[in-house]
Amino acid sequence: MWVVRLTDKQLEVLRALLRAQEHLGPALQRSLQALDLARWDELPEAELPWAKVADAARRQGVSEADVVWDMCGSRSEPATPVVKRRPRRKGKAASRKPSR
Repeated sequence: MWVVRLTDKQLEVLRALLRAQEHLGPALQRSLQALDLARWDELPEAELPWAKVADAARRQGVSEADVVWDMCGSRSEPATPVVKRRPRRKGKAASRKPSR
């Protein structure tokens, strides 16, 4: 997979080149659809704390990609909601005296 950033003019030219083809196979048709959907300028710039990532990778003896993967999987909230247990009520059985 390739990732490229194109100016609006470059994107327009690439679309025109694809549409000018006599026969668009399935791969080129999907490529044209992807170009119609792709708008990099609408996405926010992603920033990672690279110093923290590199330090964690060095300490753990893993690659920076592994650290980023771990960071993406960590969540501030637990995966399952915390269930509060209701306090147990004393029933009639608990207040009875054991029979002999």
